Amino acid sequence: MNRVSLNAALVSVAVLVLILSAVLGTSDLSASEALSAIFGGGDETAHIIVWEIRLPRVLAALGVGAALGASGALMQGLLRNPLAEPGVLGVSASASLGAIIALYFGLSFLGAFTAPVLAVAGAAAATVVLSVLAAARISAVQLILVGVGLSSFAGALGALAINLAPNRFALSDMVTWMLGSVTNRSLDDLMFVAPLWLVGGVLAVLVAPGLRALALGEETAQTLGVHLGRTRTGVIGAAALLTGAAVAISGVIGFVGIVAPHLVRPFVRHDPADLIGPSALVGGVLIALADLLLRLAPLDQELRLGVMVSMIGAPVFILIAARARGMGQ
Repeated sequence: MNRVSLNAALVSVAVLVLILSAVLGTSDLSASEALSAIFGGGDETAHIIVWEIRLPRVLAALGVGAALGASGALMQGLLRNPLAEPGVLGVSASASLGAIIALYFGLSFLGAFTAPVLAVAGAAAATVVLSVLAAARISAVQLILVGVGLSSFAGALGALAINLAPNRFALSDMVTWMLGSVTNRSLDDLMFVAPLWLVGGVLAVLVAPGLRALALGEETAQTLGVHLGRTRTGVIGAAALLTGAAVAISGVIGFVGIVAPHLVRPFVRHDPADLIGPSALVGGVLIALADLLLRLAPLDQELRLGVMVSMIGAPVFILIAARARGMGQ
Protein backbone atom coordinates (compact mmCIF):
# COMPACT_ATOMS: atom_id res chain seq x y z
CA MET A 1 0.00 0.00 0.00
CA ASN A 2 1.48 3.34 -1.03
CA ARG A 3 1.47 6.43 1.17
CA VAL A 4 -1.49 8.11 -0.55
CA SER A 5 -3.67 5.00 -0.31
CA LEU A 6 -2.72 4.48 3.32
CA ASN A 7 -3.56 8.06 4.29
CA ALA A 8 -6.83 7.95 2.32
CA ALA A 9 -7.87 4.74 4.08
CA LEU A 10 -7.00 6.16 7.50
CA VAL A 11 -8.89 9.41 6.80
CA SER A 12 -11.93 7.36 5.82
CA VAL A 13 -11.73 5.40 9.07
CA ALA A 14 -11.36 8.63 11.06
CA VAL A 15 -14.46 10.12 9.39
CA LEU A 16 -16.40 6.92 10.11
CA VAL A 17 -15.40 7.03 13.78
CA LEU A 18 -16.37 10.72 13.89
CA ILE A 19 -19.85 9.94 12.55
CA LEU A 20 -20.31 6.95 14.86
CA SER A 21 -19.30 9.03 17.89
CA ALA A 22 -21.78 11.75 16.90
CA VAL A 23 -24.60 9.24 16.35
CA LEU A 24 -24.08 6.80 19.24
CA GLY A 25 -24.55 7.66 22.89
CA THR A 26 -26.42 6.91 26.08
CA SER A 27 -29.20 9.48 25.52
CA ASP A 28 -32.58 8.65 23.99
CA LEU A 29 -31.58 10.38 20.76
CA SER A 30 -32.01 7.99 17.81
CA ALA A 31 -29.39 7.51 15.11
CA SER A 32 -31.60 9.14 12.46
CA GLU A 33 -32.23 12.17 14.69
CA ALA A 34 -28.51 12.51 15.37
CA LEU A 35 -27.66 12.31 11.66
CA SER A 36 -30.31 14.91 10.92
CA ALA A 37 -28.83 17.20 13.58
CA ILE A 38 -25.37 16.86 12.04
CA PHE A 39 -26.65 18.37 8.79
CA GLY A 40 -28.63 21.14 10.48
CA GLY A 41 -31.98 19.40 10.93
CA GLY A 42 -33.74 18.06 14.00
CA ASP A 43 -35.00 19.83 17.08
CA GLU A 44 -33.05 22.00 19.51
CA THR A 45 -32.36 19.13 21.94
CA ALA A 46 -30.81 16.99 19.21
CA HIS A 47 -28.72 19.94 18.04
CA ILE A 48 -27.38 20.56 21.57
CA ILE A 49 -26.53 16.89 22.16
CA VAL A 50 -24.73 16.50 18.83
CA TRP A 51 -23.06 19.89 18.34
CA GLU A 52 -22.34 20.91 21.93
CA ILE A 53 -21.61 17.55 23.57
CA ARG A 54 -20.75 14.70 21.21
CA LEU A 55 -18.92 16.40 18.33
CA PRO A 56 -16.62 18.57 20.48
CA ARG A 57 -15.73 15.50 22.53
CA VAL A 58 -14.86 13.28 19.56
CA LEU A 59 -13.01 16.12 17.82
CA ALA A 60 -10.97 16.63 20.98
CA ALA A 61 -10.22 12.90 21.12
CA LEU A 62 -9.18 12.85 17.45
CA GLY A 63 -7.00 15.94 17.90
CA VAL A 64 -5.30 14.69 21.05
CA GLY A 65 -4.63 11.26 19.56
CA ALA A 66 -3.31 12.79 16.34
CA ALA A 67 -1.00 15.15 18.24
CA LEU A 68 0.39 12.37 20.42
CA GLY A 69 0.77 9.96 17.50
CA ALA A 70 2.66 12.55 15.46
CA SER A 71 4.81 13.49 18.48
CA GLY A 72 5.74 9.85 18.98
CA ALA A 73 6.77 9.49 15.34
CA LEU A 74 8.81 12.70 15.52
CA MET A 75 10.65 11.69 18.68
CA GLN A 76 11.31 8.19 17.41
CA GLY A 77 12.75 9.66 14.23
CA LEU A 78 14.93 12.14 16.11
CA LEU A 79 16.20 9.71 18.74
CA ARG A 80 16.16 6.71 16.39
CA ASN A 81 14.50 4.70 19.12
CA PRO A 82 11.22 2.75 18.64
CA LEU A 83 10.38 3.17 22.34
CA ALA A 84 10.54 6.96 22.32
CA GLU A 85 7.23 8.76 22.89
CA PRO A 86 6.02 11.72 24.96
CA GLY A 87 4.50 9.60 27.76
CA VAL A 88 7.33 7.13 28.30
CA LEU A 89 10.02 9.82 28.09
CA GLY A 90 8.34 12.13 30.58
CA VAL A 91 7.24 14.82 28.12
CA SER A 92 3.52 14.35 28.82
CA ALA A 93 4.04 14.32 32.58
CA SER A 94 6.16 17.47 32.36
CA ALA A 95 3.47 19.16 30.27
CA SER A 96 0.86 18.12 32.82
CA LEU A 97 3.01 19.53 35.60
CA GLY A 98 3.08 22.89 33.79
CA ALA A 99 -0.72 22.94 33.62
CA ILE A 100 -1.00 21.82 37.26
CA ILE A 101 1.26 24.69 38.34
CA ALA A 102 -1.13 27.11 36.63
CA LEU A 103 -4.11 25.52 38.40
CA TYR A 104 -2.41 25.28 41.80
CA PHE A 105 -1.31 28.89 41.89
CA GLY A 106 -4.51 30.17 40.29
CA LEU A 107 -2.69 31.81 37.41
CA SER A 108 -5.80 32.02 35.25
CA PHE A 109 -5.93 35.75 36.03
CA LEU A 110 -2.92 36.10 33.69
CA GLY A 111 -5.10 35.03 30.78
CA ALA A 112 -6.94 32.07 29.31
CA PHE A 113 -3.76 30.81 27.62
CA THR A 114 -1.84 30.41 30.90
CA ALA A 115 -2.39 26.66 31.37
CA PRO A 116 -1.65 25.72 27.73
CA VAL A 117 1.42 27.95 27.62
CA LEU A 118 2.84 26.39 30.79
CA ALA A 119 1.95 22.92 29.47
CA VAL A 120 3.90 23.61 26.29
CA ALA A 121 6.79 25.02 28.36
CA GLY A 122 6.87 21.86 30.47
CA ALA A 123 6.85 19.66 27.38
CA ALA A 124 9.59 21.74 25.77
CA ALA A 125 11.81 21.57 28.86
CA ALA A 126 11.61 17.78 29.01
CA THR A 127 12.16 17.43 25.25
CA VAL A 128 15.25 19.66 25.37
CA VAL A 129 16.76 17.56 28.17
CA LEU A 130 16.16 14.36 26.18
CA SER A 131 17.55 15.87 22.99
CA VAL A 132 20.73 17.02 24.72
CA LEU A 133 21.25 13.58 26.21
CA ALA A 134 20.57 11.92 22.86
CA ALA A 135 23.21 14.18 21.28
CA ALA A 136 25.63 12.95 23.95
CA ARG A 137 25.14 9.46 22.46
CA ILE A 138 23.95 7.70 25.60
CA SER A 139 22.41 4.27 25.03
CA ALA A 140 18.73 3.77 24.31
CA VAL A 141 18.22 2.04 27.66
CA GLN A 142 19.80 4.98 29.48
CA LEU A 143 17.59 7.40 27.57
CA ILE A 144 14.47 5.46 28.49
CA LEU A 145 15.58 5.42 32.14
CA VAL A 146 16.12 9.18 32.07
CA GLY A 147 12.62 9.56 30.63
CA VAL A 148 11.18 7.38 33.36
CA GLY A 149 13.00 9.51 35.90
CA LEU A 150 11.62 12.72 34.39
CA SER A 151 8.12 11.26 34.36
CA SER A 152 8.40 10.10 37.97
CA PHE A 153 9.75 13.46 39.15
CA ALA A 154 7.06 15.44 37.32
CA GLY A 155 4.43 13.02 38.61
CA ALA A 156 5.70 13.38 42.16
CA LEU A 157 5.54 17.18 41.97
CA GLY A 158 2.04 16.92 40.54
CA ALA A 159 1.02 14.58 43.36
CA LEU A 160 2.51 17.02 45.87
CA ALA A 161 0.42 19.82 44.38
CA ILE A 162 -2.68 17.63 44.67
CA ASN A 163 -1.83 16.81 48.28
CA LEU A 164 -1.47 20.51 49.10
CA ALA A 165 -4.36 21.71 46.91
CA PRO A 166 -5.72 24.99 48.30
CA ASN A 167 -9.37 24.04 47.67
CA ARG A 168 -11.48 21.17 46.38
CA PHE A 169 -12.13 22.87 43.04
CA ALA A 170 -8.42 23.12 42.27
CA LEU A 171 -8.02 19.53 43.48
CA SER A 172 -10.69 18.30 41.07
CA ASP A 173 -9.09 20.10 38.13
CA MET A 174 -5.62 18.76 38.94
CA VAL A 175 -6.85 15.17 39.28
CA THR A 176 -8.52 15.51 35.88
CA TRP A 177 -5.22 16.59 34.33
CA MET A 178 -3.38 13.67 35.90
CA LEU A 179 -5.88 11.00 34.78
CA GLY A 180 -6.67 12.32 31.31
CA SER A 181 -10.12 12.97 29.87
CA VAL A 182 -11.92 14.74 27.02
CA THR A 183 -15.25 14.87 28.84
CA ASN A 184 -17.14 18.17 28.70
CA ARG A 185 -14.85 19.69 26.10
CA SER A 186 -16.37 22.42 23.94
CA LEU A 187 -15.70 23.91 20.53
CA ASP A 188 -14.19 26.90 22.33
CA ASP A 189 -11.65 24.56 23.96
CA LEU A 190 -10.73 23.21 20.54
CA MET A 191 -10.32 26.68 19.09
CA PHE A 192 -8.12 27.42 22.08
CA VAL A 193 -5.51 24.76 21.22
CA ALA A 194 -5.99 24.60 17.44
CA PRO A 195 -3.33 27.28 16.69
CA LEU A 196 -0.75 25.34 18.70
CA TRP A 197 -1.58 22.12 16.86
CA LEU A 198 -1.45 23.97 13.54
CA VAL A 199 1.99 25.43 14.18
CA GLY A 200 3.25 22.09 15.52
CA GLY A 201 1.92 20.32 12.43
CA VAL A 202 3.59 22.80 10.08
CA LEU A 203 6.90 22.34 11.92
CA ALA A 204 6.51 18.56 11.67
CA VAL A 205 6.09 18.81 7.89
CA LEU A 206 9.14 21.08 7.59
CA VAL A 207 11.45 18.79 9.59
CA ALA A 208 10.26 15.55 7.97
CA PRO A 209 12.96 15.52 5.20
CA GLY A 210 15.64 16.06 7.83
CA LEU A 211 14.38 13.06 9.81
CA ARG A 212 14.56 10.91 6.66
CA ALA A 213 18.19 11.89 6.15
CA LEU A 214 18.97 11.49 9.86
CA ALA A 215 17.87 7.85 9.67
CA LEU A 216 20.99 7.25 7.56
CA GLY A 217 23.25 8.61 10.31
CA GLU A 218 24.33 12.07 11.37
CA GLU A 219 27.42 12.19 9.14
CA THR A 220 25.45 11.10 6.09
CA ALA A 221 22.70 13.59 6.91
CA GLN A 222 25.22 16.43 7.07
CA THR A 223 26.70 15.29 3.77
CA LEU A 224 23.21 15.56 2.27
CA GLY A 225 23.01 19.17 3.45
CA VAL A 226 20.81 18.67 6.50
CA HIS A 227 21.35 21.20 9.30
CA LEU A 228 21.26 18.91 12.35
CA GLY A 229 20.81 21.69 14.90
CA ARG A 230 17.91 23.17 12.98
CA THR A 231 16.31 19.75 12.56
CA ARG A 232 16.60 18.94 16.28
CA THR A 233 15.17 22.34 17.20
CA GLY A 234 12.29 21.88 14.79
CA VAL A 235 11.45 18.42 16.10
CA ILE A 236 11.66 19.64 19.70
CA GLY A 237 9.41 22.59 18.91
CA ALA A 238 6.87 20.47 17.02
CA ALA A 239 6.74 17.75 19.68
CA ALA A 240 6.46 20.29 22.48
CA LEU A 241 3.64 22.23 20.79
CA LEU A 242 1.69 19.11 19.83
CA THR A 243 2.10 17.37 23.18
CA GLY A 244 1.67 20.51 25.27
CA ALA A 245 -1.57 21.43 23.50
CA ALA A 246 -2.84 17.85 23.80
CA VAL A 247 -2.16 17.81 27.53
CA ALA A 248 -3.70 21.27 27.84
CA ILE A 249 -7.04 19.96 26.58
CA SER A 250 -7.04 16.36 27.85
CA GLY A 251 -4.42 15.88 30.56
CA VAL A 252 -1.99 12.95 30.44
CA ILE A 253 -2.76 10.12 28.02
CA GLY A 254 0.16 7.78 27.58
CA PHE A 255 1.49 5.17 25.14
CA VAL A 256 -0.36 6.47 22.04
CA GLY A 257 2.92 7.80 20.68
CA ILE A 258 4.41 4.30 20.79
CA VAL A 259 1.46 2.23 19.63
CA ALA A 260 0.43 4.40 16.65
CA PRO A 261 3.87 4.54 14.90
CA HIS A 262 4.44 0.86 15.67
CA LEU A 263 1.20 -0.08 13.88
CA VAL A 264 2.01 2.12 10.88
CA ARG A 265 5.75 1.48 10.46
CA PRO A 266 5.50 -1.76 8.39
CA PHE A 267 3.36 0.07 5.81
CA VAL A 268 5.79 2.96 5.22
CA ARG A 269 8.98 0.91 4.91
CA HIS A 270 10.23 2.36 8.20
CA ASP A 271 10.63 5.83 6.65
CA PRO A 272 10.51 8.31 9.59
CA ALA A 273 9.24 11.13 7.36
CA ASP A 274 6.35 9.11 5.93
CA LEU A 275 5.54 7.82 9.41
CA ILE A 276 4.34 11.14 10.84
CA GLY A 277 1.03 11.64 9.02
CA PRO A 278 -0.28 8.06 9.28
CA SER A 279 0.78 7.89 12.93
CA ALA A 280 -1.27 11.02 13.61
CA LEU A 281 -4.33 9.50 11.92
CA VAL A 282 -3.97 6.15 13.72
CA GLY A 283 -3.46 7.91 17.05
CA GLY A 284 -6.58 9.99 16.52
CA VAL A 285 -8.67 6.94 15.61
CA LEU A 286 -7.38 4.94 18.60
CA ILE A 287 -8.22 7.67 21.13
CA ALA A 288 -11.61 8.40 19.54
CA LEU A 289 -12.54 4.70 19.57
CA ALA A 290 -11.39 4.32 23.17
CA ASP A 291 -13.47 7.33 24.21
CA LEU A 292 -16.51 5.99 22.32
CA LEU A 293 -16.22 2.66 24.13
CA LEU A 294 -16.00 4.49 27.46
CA ARG A 295 -19.18 6.43 26.68
CA LEU A 296 -21.09 3.30 25.71
CA ALA A 297 -19.78 1.06 28.50
CA PRO A 298 -22.50 0.10 31.01
CA LEU A 299 -20.67 1.44 34.07
CA ASP A 300 -22.06 3.41 37.00
CA GLN A 301 -19.11 5.80 36.76
CA GLU A 302 -17.27 6.52 33.53
CA LEU A 303 -13.60 5.58 33.49
CA ARG A 304 -11.04 8.26 32.71
CA LEU A 305 -9.71 8.04 29.17
CA GLY A 306 -6.07 8.14 30.26
CA VAL A 307 -6.61 5.21 32.62
CA MET A 308 -8.17 3.01 29.94
CA VAL A 309 -5.56 3.87 27.31
CA SER A 310 -2.72 3.12 29.75
CA MET A 311 -4.27 -0.23 30.67
CA ILE A 312 -4.16 -1.20 27.00
CA GLY A 313 -0.99 0.65 25.98
CA ALA A 314 1.29 -0.56 28.79
CA PRO A 315 1.16 -4.25 27.76
CA VAL A 316 1.72 -3.22 24.13
CA PHE A 317 4.75 -1.19 25.21
CA ILE A 318 6.13 -4.22 27.08
CA LEU A 319 5.63 -6.35 23.96
CA ILE A 320 7.42 -3.83 21.74
CA ALA A 321 10.28 -3.51 24.23
CA ALA A 322 10.64 -7.29 24.50
CA ARG A 323 10.80 -7.66 20.72
CA ALA A 324 13.33 -4.83 20.22
CA ARG A 325 16.82 -6.09 19.56
CA GLY A 326 20.03 -4.47 20.67
CA MET A 327 18.33 -1.70 22.62
CA GLY A 328 21.16 -1.37 25.05
CA GLN A 329 23.89 -1.32 22.49
